[in-house]
Amino acid sequence: MTARGDDDTAEPGAPGSTGASERWASGDADPTALRRILEDAAAGRFLPADGATEVVPAPDGPVHAVLAFTAHHLVAADVDPGEVAAHLDPDDIAAPMGTPFLAWLGGRLGAVPGTLDVVLAARAGAGAPPFPDGINEIIPDARRGRVGRAVRYRSDIRAWESADGNGLLVVGRGLAGRWEASFEVSPGARGRGLGRTLAAVSMLAVPRGERVFMQVAPGNIASLRAVLAAGFRPIGAEVLFRRDGGAPG
Repeated sequence: MTARGDDDTAEPGAPGSTGASERWASGDADPTALRRILEDAAAGRFLPADGATEVVPAPDGPVHAVLAFTAHHLVAADVDPGEVAAHLDPDDIAAPMGTPFLAWLGGRLGAVPGTLDVVLAARAGAGAPPFPDGINEIIPDARRGRVGRAVRYRSDIRAWESADGNGLLVVGRGLAGRWEASFEVSPGARGRGLGRTLAAVSMLAVPRGERVFMQVAPGNIASLRAVLAAGFRPIGAEVLFRRDGGAPG
């Protein structure tokens, strides 16, 4: 396992130069690297499964992140690659998502590690149904739990609600500027396909051809099934760290 900075002289996933740490420290690393990697993964172009851990620049916005793909990890945070390497077990391919490393990184950043989420993605307009008449755009109200969380993690927030008030969809710009969506369904309305409908509507809520991302806790099987049924595909996993040091959620 290696820890290295983003090196614009190497192909993604290829071994970085011996000066990768200096490149990171001098600010020469590509600030768009994370967005490009996420969009590539959503399109099915994944980083090599080579056991590497790369350090890329922290994205603009409210969070740092650790991301996991198949046998390849990214640390998108304001830390030196040498520090990262010193806190990873080279014999443990899953170490970047392990409690010891996440706890160290949280302490280093002055932030509490968030929950581990599966990340799924879909292309806007691809296979989505017509915008249902029963789903209406509303003014985002931060007093509502799902909207309040989105405000802490995203910008350009928009929200939609089902006519009966049982379903809420929130869309905005999240990690590295990607489009992110989340939804909630009232307990009494679950099991009727409303979650799948809201997930599908998210593909119509962003510009056509863009990709929309969702984060779902691994144990939330009902939501995972709804998102998969709507046409999303898993691309990896992530843990976020709020820059303001606030608690996750």
